[in-house]
Amino acid sequence: MNPAPSPAVPDPTALPDRYAVLGHPVAHSQSPFIHAEFARQTGQWLDYGRIACQLDGFEAAVRSFIASADPAAGLGPARGCNITVPFKFQVLPLARTVSDRARLAQAANVLRFDADGWFADNSDGIGLVRDIQTHAGLALAGQRVLLIGAGGAAAGVLGPLIAAGCASITVANRTPARAEALVTRHLAWASQHGVELQARGLDGCGEAFDLVLNSSASSLAGGPVPVASSVLRPGTLALDLMYGAAAQPFLDWAGAHGAVGRDGLGMLVEQAAEAFALWRGVRPETTAVLAALRARLAAQA
Repeated sequence: MNPAPSPAVPDPTALPDRYAVLGHPVAHSQSPFIHAEFARQTGQWLDYGRIACQLDGFEAAVRSFIASADPAAGLGPARGCNITVPFKFQVLPLARTVSDRARLAQAANVLRFDADGWFADNSDGIGLVRDIQTHAGLALAGQRVLLIGAGGAAAGVLGPLIAAGCASITVANRTPARAEALVTRHLAWASQHGVELQARGLDGCGEAFDLVLNSSASSLAGGPVPVASSVLRPGTLALDLMYGAAAQPFLDWAGAHGAVGRDGLGMLVEQAAEAFALWRGVRPETTAVLAALRARLAAQA
């Protein structure tokens, strides 16, 4: 993962290192809360904010964030950032060094600003795997998985799902060619791990999966679940990578057909923990932070 060295005990008289999440939109992001909790838990001295980017202004926004350090104005150095929709595919060309998992995904959601250039990584997939196995309690080895969608979110999670040893993964997308392209890029990785990998359209993508993952834009757009209920069986874990109101229709659909619905909050916290460890050299504990985040969102509902 090319982790940073463990930081020294922070000097409380120094300005905090700064981090941010960049996206469009980004006002809804829970990342500042999550990283504030991680910092408090681990004793790290940092500040984490949100930066709303223009659709054609991602690179300029990153460079402006770095250049904004101003000790006289109380602004410490920018050390890294998270990237969310729709900019994950724009990150790799800007980085000097790219992690293997980001290169496989061809997308990144983390940048670390090193002295010799930017380091890009993708923590989405490992965050999803850890949430499923740690918080949801489903061992992925040997499971039949349906991954709905073939965009940036799907690209980020497919490699780690393969590495977790699933028996088979079907990637289903409205445009089958996009699913086929994503699968083709991962075929060698799947062969190395003994995972059957295939691409399908949304119709006829299979039945009775052990795990159904919705990474499509259907939840974000407020549309219907894009696959038939036959993809579920009683007890299937059906997880939407979104959370809050956006994920609720998918969770309701899953529950109505005997599946176990789960939203993407656990993934959000776990991918943030991976980024935090990359930046700070210390891994935070996630269970209490996930519980605090759920309570926070429930209070805001």
